[in-house]
Amino acid sequence: MVILQKRVPDLTELALVRFVTRARQAARLKGKVDVLVTSNAEMRSLNQRFRGKDKATDVLSFPAAKDNLGRRFAGEIAISAEIATHNARALGHTAGQEVKILVLHGILHLCGLDHERDGGQMEKRERQLRARLRLPGGLIERVLTQSGKSTRAATKGTQQAGRAAGDKRKRSR
Repeated sequence: MVILQKRVPDLTELALVRFVTRARQAARLKGKVDVLVTSNAEMRSLNQRFRGKDKATDVLSFPAAKDNLGRRFAGEIAISAEIATHNARALGHTAGQEVKILVLHGILHLCGLDHERDGGQMEKRERQLRARLRLPGGLIERVLTQSGKSTRAATKGTQQAGRAAGDKRKRSR
């Protein structure tokens, strides 16, 4: 399911649903993925609640509990439409493309990859999938380029909430 709480220029709900399906299949992620595109205020609230960080962020990933009915549900991704739009302008591509980059990044987190701890594995996989899905430069790569830092230290703007959320939140469906 895709919920566009906040509109993104040049991106329809149908286009995002189709992209989520393609990206999930390309990443070999089993199970359904829900995506929420929302405001900075909502992202700040989610980041505070699940990560203890009182600021908006571009993307958060919430993997489903391991015992979730044979993994028919992989997890949830929340994206800030405002940050995506701002970053797209700064980087010279569309806001729709930026949301797709963030969805792909979130899907890789739902696959269990963690760029803060994997020594470049997620960065490599994201680069491969971006090329396959015809997307511009991704989060990890752009932070590396801007800062010159190593992959492990390069992801300050992109946050994964999965571990914290998994410990704090039980899914009720």
